[in-house]
Amino acid sequence: MKIQNYINGHWIEGKGEGTPLFDSVTGEIIGHASTEGIDFAEVLHYGRTKGGEKLRKMTFQERGNMLKSLALYLTKRKDYFYEISYKTGATKVDSWIDIEGGFGNLFANASLRKLFPNQSYHVEGDAIDLSRGGRFMAHHILVPKRGVAVHINAFNFPVWGMLEKCAVNWMAGVPAVVKPATSTSYLTEAVVREIINSKILPEGALQLICGSAHTILDTIESQDVVTFTGSASTGRKLKSHTQVINESVPFNMEADSLNASILGEDAVPGTPEFDLFISQARSEITVKCGQKCTAIRRLIVPENLIDDVQIALGKALDKVTIGDPRLKEVRMGSLVSKDQVKEVKDRVREIAQTASIVYGDLDKLELIGANENGAFISPMLLREENPFENISVHETEAFGPVSTLMPYKNIDEAIELAQMGKGSLVSSIVTNSDATAKEYVIGAASHHGRILVLNRENAKQSTGHGSPLPLLVHGGPGRAGGGEEMGGVRGIKHYMQRCAVQGSPTTLTEITGIYQPNSKYKEISQHPFQYHWEDIEPGMSLRTHNRTVTDSDIISFANLTWDHFYAHTDITSLDGSIFKKRTAHGYFILAAAAGLFVYPNKGPVAANYGLEECRFLRPIYHNDTVYVRLTCKQKIDRDVASAEHPSGIVKWFVEVFDTENELVAIATILTMVQKKQEVFVEMTNEKVEACINKLTQDSKPKWGILTPQHLLEHLEQGYRIMSGEIQDFEIATPEKILEKVHHSLYNYEKFPQGTAFPTMKKGELEDLIHPDFETAKAKFFEARAAYQSFFKENPEAVMKNMVFGELNRYESYLLERKHLNHHFEQFGLI
Repeated sequence: MKIQNYINGHWIEGKGEGTPLFDSVTGEIIGHASTEGIDFAEVLHYGRTKGGEKLRKMTFQERGNMLKSLALYLTKRKDYFYEISYKTGATKVDSWIDIEGGFGNLFANASLRKLFPNQSYHVEGDAIDLSRGGRFMAHHILVPKRGVAVHINAFNFPVWGMLEKCAVNWMAGVPAVVKPATSTSYLTEAVVREIINSKILPEGALQLICGSAHTILDTIESQDVVTFTGSASTGRKLKSHTQVINESVPFNMEADSLNASILGEDAVPGTPEFDLFISQARSEITVKCGQKCTAIRRLIVPENLIDDVQIALGKALDKVTIGDPRLKEVRMGSLVSKDQVKEVKDRVREIAQTASIVYGDLDKLELIGANENGAFISPMLLREENPFENISVHETEAFGPVSTLMPYKNIDEAIELAQMGKGSLVSSIVTNSDATAKEYVIGAASHHGRILVLNRENAKQSTGHGSPLPLLVHGGPGRAGGGEEMGGVRGIKHYMQRCAVQGSPTTLTEITGIYQPNSKYKEISQHPFQYHWEDIEPGMSLRTHNRTVTDSDIISFANLTWDHFYAHTDITSLDGSIFKKRTAHGYFILAAAAGLFVYPNKGPVAANYGLEECRFLRPIYHNDTVYVRLTCKQKIDRDVASAEHPSGIVKWFVEVFDTENELVAIATILTMVQKKQEVFVEMTNEKVEACINKLTQDSKPKWGILTPQHLLEHLEQGYRIMSGEIQDFEIATPEKILEKVHHSLYNYEKFPQGTAFPTMKKGELEDLIHPDFETAKAKFFEARAAYQSFFKENPEAVMKNMVFGELNRYESYLLERKHLNHHFEQFGLI
């Protein structure tokens, strides 16, 4: 079998026999991978043009929803990937980290869309005033790079390694070319094949190269980004590539990392922290057979506890069963290949020139359901008594189930030993002393990309030493490569170009999509709270009428809120203060401003969503007069997952002026504003009657098998259920998804074509109830009138629905609207 490449919109096989790929457990050949004949320059160009053009035009919200859809799609197919993953030597737990961990990166990055504007580029930070009069300013924007992300990945995480990077570049609007390690590329290929089949990504957003790609960097350009995960020697070679240097191509490297875990001096045997340290050490040695860039390679423990740790960890490792990862009783699978077995053994022997092997055997091990044809190795624990003199343990990484114990005398020594790794992806300290934790973190942070402090308080929720998280940076200084990936919003910015834009406030408002102070207002014909979310634009503004603040206003507010600060209530105490007269409360000014700008009638504004900033620039005294400028500052899209209609957030810039037009207070308030409903036709009595009268016995559906009479009888039954006439049934929707299904009534999405009512026979028509079409029509109108009459007389009633659960009057209306639109469209009536 040939592992295929996906390039230029097609699946192709490389020429020649290719590199053989082996089942890590049985040693059998799975297939061959080849890239011979592939024009890498053409591949990169295709990504930049075909994929990049489409991704760059998408908004962050569209990209995020794309990732979410992809994550859901792949999750439904995860069992297929698990079966393939066993061939890499991974157990079910190992595969969960790789497969579902990869999908988790898609979900996590998808959620970041909420932190970006509803446009294709990002506006960073605050505006910068460059002039005294506020008429010349600057703002930083970030736009997608016009290149392609080239990801050269390691063998240990063929799924996670791809998706943790691609999720980030896709969110930024940049396409990817993925080059997985050849030995496990068959699993990457399986996932990519499903991604392409889903048609969720724009064509060109993802290409896959399985096999050798020695010349792929020869034609990279300045707008491209290269990431590399693997050995430091290979990484340095690629980073120094002539084209990388000449084109100043960003190059992110994640390389060797001799990660350390420190046992606090307080964590003696019998404490929860001691047990946590042992449990974590065993896990980090054995999960993925130690083939993790974040695995613990150095166990740094107090010198008086090293024997206790060695004994306890040895007992814990005794419980680790090794063999065929498909078997439930197996706890550790194999390395990825026989070559890797030799590599790990050679590195262990290097470390063992000064350190002692205190657990495990390089030549003997007991296997369950497997034999020596597989790439198996025993967990190995070494002990280095003189870690300050014998530095091999700080320079040699055995990339397998291997770790080395070493002693320290005090926390300063522990920090120094951790730093001797010359830069690591992660470190951890297990202690119940916050003072010790602080000292270690501050001392060791310069040499680490991430530090976990583990104790009894957080243990149950801790994600563990070895788990990089999508919202945290993953990378490390020095030996670890000096790179940085993931990290939430930070990671996305790596694939974008930052540009400082200078101009007038009005111009920058137009460019950034965010209202800038001193920009020209966009005067409007009606109150801004009367506009739906889609129709609101940054800069739209309302000037309110005036209000004079009276003495009684201030006293009443003080009594109402119990805020009797002297400036508001005791005018005899104003000497020596900044106040000249009785002063209005700042929050009264804010409340009075709201009273001036709020539109009282029901409309698209659904709720006050919060207050983001508020400043009081000068006091307002009794008898002062103020007015307000309410201006749309920014719009932010949002997801709605509860019983509410689709909406977005609008940030309003509130400026309070006195009659001299001097600014006295500013604030940014947030409102939840409903989106337009333009999907469904409103089902008034007149509309329903017109549609039903268009229906004839000979009308044909656009989909499905319903006849016109079956349609009428189906709709009649729906009304009899909603009016409470039919309630002798059980809710068919499973409890675990009922709330989600119920909430779907509020969205503006149509019922899918072919949606079947739970009691309907699949693929068959129900027996007709009424003798003819005209009778069915009459019964339909009768049932609808009864439904309307019922809720008119019982407005608080709640009726049971077989699919959506309990529905009130308004929810019944939403169901009716969706239901009638669905079937009227089915028969071409609307």
